[in-house]
Amino acid sequence: MEKRHRTNRVYMNMSREIKNDLLPKLQARYSRRNREGKSRMLDELCQDYGYERKYAIKLLGDALPVASGRPKPGPLPQYSAIEPIVAAIWLAAEQPCGKRLAPALARWLPHYEKRHGKLGAKQRKQLREVSAATLDRMLEPARTKLRPRGRNGTKPGSLLKTQIPIRTGVWDIGRPGFMEADTVAHCGGSLAGDFVWSVTYTDILSAWTEGRAVWNKGSHGVLSATRDAEASLPFELLGFDCDNGSEFLNHHFLRYFAERPKAVEFTRSRPYHKDDNAHVEQKNWMWPRQLLGYQRLEDPETVEPICQLFKEAWGPLHNFFIPSQKLSKKWREGSHWRKRYEPAQTAYERLMKPGVIKPAARKALRDRYESLDPFDLAEGVENRLKGVLKRKEPTDT
Repeated sequence: MEKRHRTNRVYMNMSREIKNDLLPKLQARYSRRNREGKSRMLDELCQDYGYERKYAIKLLGDALPVASGRPKPGPLPQYSAIEPIVAAIWLAAEQPCGKRLAPALARWLPHYEKRHGKLGAKQRKQLREVSAATLDRMLEPARTKLRPRGRNGTKPGSLLKTQIPIRTGVWDIGRPGFMEADTVAHCGGSLAGDFVWSVTYTDILSAWTEGRAVWNKGSHGVLSATRDAEASLPFELLGFDCDNGSEFLNHHFLRYFAERPKAVEFTRSRPYHKDDNAHVEQKNWMWPRQLLGYQRLEDPETVEPICQLFKEAWGPLHNFFIPSQKLSKKWREGSHWRKRYEPAQTAYERLMKPGVIKPAARKALRDRYESLDPFDLAEGVENRLKGVLKRKEPTDT
């Protein structure tokens, strides 16, 4: 893509040179040539400067229409004044789509004005009225490329499959606390050897997500990460659903959820059915993959910095300031499934609705939200991430 754009710029520069200096001479030569000579000149022009043959014929035959000087048809650009503002918020908010960016603008604007000064009335009005489709068109040139897919690192754990039931019914997701968990391997191109794993936890109702890093996906490490993630939740843990990996299906997890005053419902998904854990599966891209990419992380000293990155910067940024969409309903029409989504909201907004969490928890969550600045969190993510990724990988001696 970059090479093509560079080539197009070269052609554009050469076109200006031809039109200003060489074009009159080429047109005079072209008019004196016979059919075969004209064909050779057209071949050379198309080969050297990348013109289409029909355009080259009009160019040398002096048959191009004269520019009238009138503006192009269609409406004039309306949102050029807010493009820099939208681009700055979009980049700091991890490049969301227009449907997620539109509701996020209102939450990010007060913090933007603290840094860059007050906006004009026209800019405020446009930022309130701009549609999701317009935002997508505005940001299309800056869209990032898709990254390659990774490898599946789930190893089956069969010891406790008879004791941990498959989730066949539907949880009461009218209240928060029912979470899905999954692991992501930062193995590069090979699952051999030792490396860092990420563990992602997602609440089904609110989409509140926590992330932790562990070394080698051992059961003790994953359990410690789960304890730490549960301590950071603004609600009580009621249910825990995972895949069939051995890092979850073990006696340590079974005792952890069963031996407490109020037992947590511990279930597992069907083998080879990723859609059973769809909420956390989609967060695997939004969280560890988008943040850490697909490179291999094989330095054990990066585990703690990654955990702190998840807890202190990446998690608050997503849970408080980056909206997500949730499916409200779907139905089948003939051979097609039709889907409708709720308006994009942050996990914080969903939890702050009346009656979702206890009043004391709401107050603590509101106080935490008011103490945060999304631009500071975004900068903190970049600074911490540089420290993690610049660590040298261990070399064989």
